[in-house]
Amino acid sequence: MSLQTYFFIPISLIVFLLSFPCYYSFPWKLPYNSSQTYPSYLSTIQGRKFGGKIVVSKRIDKVGRSLASFKTVNVDNYGAKGDGSDATEAFKEAWKVACSSRGSVLVVPKNKNYLLKPITFEGPCKSSITVKIHGTIQASTDRSAYNNDISSWLVFKDVHNLAVQSGGTINGNGKIWWKNSCKVNHALPCKDAPTALTFNNCKDLVVKNLKIKNAQKQHVSFEKCVGVQASRLKITAPEDSPNTDGIHVTHSQNIQISSSVIATGDDCISIVSGSRKVQATSITCGPGHGISIGSLGSRNSEAHVSDITVNGATLSGTTNGVRIKTWQGGSGSASNIKFKNIKMHNVKNPIIIDQKYCDQRKPCKSQSQAVQVKNVLYQKIKGTSSSNEAIKLVCSDKFPCRDIVFQDIDLRVGGEKAAKAVCDNAKITKIGVVSPSCT
Repeated sequence: MSLQTYFFIPISLIVFLLSFPCYYSFPWKLPYNSSQTYPSYLSTIQGRKFGGKIVVSKRIDKVGRSLASFKTVNVDNYGAKGDGSDATEAFKEAWKVACSSRGSVLVVPKNKNYLLKPITFEGPCKSSITVKIHGTIQASTDRSAYNNDISSWLVFKDVHNLAVQSGGTINGNGKIWWKNSCKVNHALPCKDAPTALTFNNCKDLVVKNLKIKNAQKQHVSFEKCVGVQASRLKITAPEDSPNTDGIHVTHSQNIQISSSVIATGDDCISIVSGSRKVQATSITCGPGHGISIGSLGSRNSEAHVSDITVNGATLSGTTNGVRIKTWQGGSGSASNIKFKNIKMHNVKNPIIIDQKYCDQRKPCKSQSQAVQVKNVLYQKIKGTSSSNEAIKLVCSDKFPCRDIVFQDIDLRVGGEKAAKAVCDNAKITKIGVVSPSCT
């Protein structure tokens, strides 16, 4: 045997043994297959667990580079001054570069103020992308700038593996829109207004650690999105600002909203048709209109919402607590809904189902058709009501509310006086002490 062969055998053996753990250890760490059907919110979505503790791993692109090695794109390098002047074109150019790069971080610098007209950040992008908002982005107050599309201001569309974060502020400058709303000035015709921040058809999305205030209408809207984590958001607008929902969810699934403070002039969270597997945890709400499923079934439409959980919320001074609202004449269903571990402080309607919801100037016509409300759990809801009726279920006589469960409910008026429960056309099961209780 030659000397060369003598050394080759043990060297080959050593290489094989060193490489063996890389391929055969930890067999559960398989590559993510994006073609798989998305699991429920209690399952794992690309390494992020929905329900319980949320585990968010460092985002890594297909070739294994960490976020630190991504291309940094600073909006100031494309003409943005950050002095409150119009930076729309600079943001467009910076987005083009970031979106077309192999992994990138678009940076909005700290201690600067950027004015933007309506803008759409459109994908698909070459790979994952992070938008770091450190400074302030504010909306143009020129209403004519929205003539092409009055419904939106900032839009992220068709972007997958997107993160928008980093502690900055998004200011909708909504006052000019509020005073021209028909809900404020009844002499004016009712017109639409822009949603401040819209995510349309986005998948595997993280939105966290942002301050969003004074939206023209809704603050944040998730539309046709799959796999969303929204956390540590602070959303604020005056109590009398019209239609300024905090977070709006429509036609989306596998949505996790957590650890957020919302104080606006409308619903803190609104979940409407086409949405399923939505979970909200550790939510502070108020002032505002509470946490709502709906409205559903307007203009005799068909609506479906299912598998919604609100677990851990504090509501203070809101006009409603946890609410399901549907229009007469609609069809479809709102089902498998859980409201758990909720504290109420001086809330006008702590628990309410309203199948005769009507939000228009003229009285709504009485109709027998209705969206079916079924399989709803209210568990461990405690606190105070500002009205005598702490529980109010106004259900359809043709489509009564079914399988409504109350467990461990303790609601009082002002903390001492016994509250009342009004339950029309509802089939109810009680577990534990339920106060007030439907008779």
